Amino acid sequence: MKAEGYEHLVLERFGPVLRVTLNRPERRNALSVALMEELLDLIETVETDAETRALILRGAGKGFCSGYDIADPGAAEEPPSTIQKAQQLRWDSRIFDRLWRLPFLTVAQVHGACLAAGTDLALHCDLVICAEDARIGYPAVRSMGAPSTHMWLYHLGPQWTKRLLMSGDSLTGTKAVEVGFALEAVPAADLDEHVLAQASRIATIPRDLLSVNKQVVNRGMDLMGRTLLQETALMQDIFARQASGTEGFAETAMRDGLKQAFAERDAPFAGGDPIE
Repeated sequence: MKAEGYEHLVLERFGPVLRVTLNRPERRNALSVALMEELLDLIETVETDAETRALILRGAGKGFCSGYDIADPGAAEEPPSTIQKAQQLRWDSRIFDRLWRLPFLTVAQVHGACLAAGTDLALHCDLVICAEDARIGYPAVRSMGAPSTHMWLYHLGPQWTKRLLMSGDSLTGTKAVEVGFALEAVPAADLDEHVLAQASRIATIPRDLLSVNKQVVNRGMDLMGRTLLQETALMQDIFARQASGTEGFAETAMRDGLKQAFAERDAPFAGGDPIE
């Protein structure tokens, strides 16, 4: 495993548990093309690594992941066409799916902000364990699209999914447990120790048994239409990015910068966010 070869991932080994840290704290661990390529390489490597029985995914710095890096310096200089956007989203979705199908336990360790595509990353792990004061949501639905993998429905049910994805409001970690996004919420100071203990406990089970029991549950979700729903969601995301009303955000971002665009987008929703 090329632990030394990654620029945006930090790997730590605790016996059968591999802890992976997204390491772009200066960009709030936003998912750049380069980070996603490294994540895919890691997934392909550990998929056949008999030593690994559990993988913890966390973020460096103040938060877990702020979503896609829409100011990615590694992206193409020219704005992508609609076809190119669809191809990129499909590529990203396949990486999330590979994470989902790893033959052992995966845990998203969430602190600080877990937003937009950061929630896609977390929800493709088997367990989500978060800090009580984490902030979890998909504010991008206010201006530029929809979740392209759409795991929300399977975790939260239809009403909470609609409540959050039609408003872009966020949840605290404590509320995320209540509505089904996360399994547990603990004080932020205890998060590292708690998640490692939980992962280590499960990792005492032989890898083949972990794989069998995980595959049954995953297959059940596929039978409920997970794969078809994701394909539908991806296409709706493409349509949503062309919807009327989205031009203003892009124009403000180009003229005044992303910070101003986000401020104007979120101003009407101030006061009730995050939901506790």
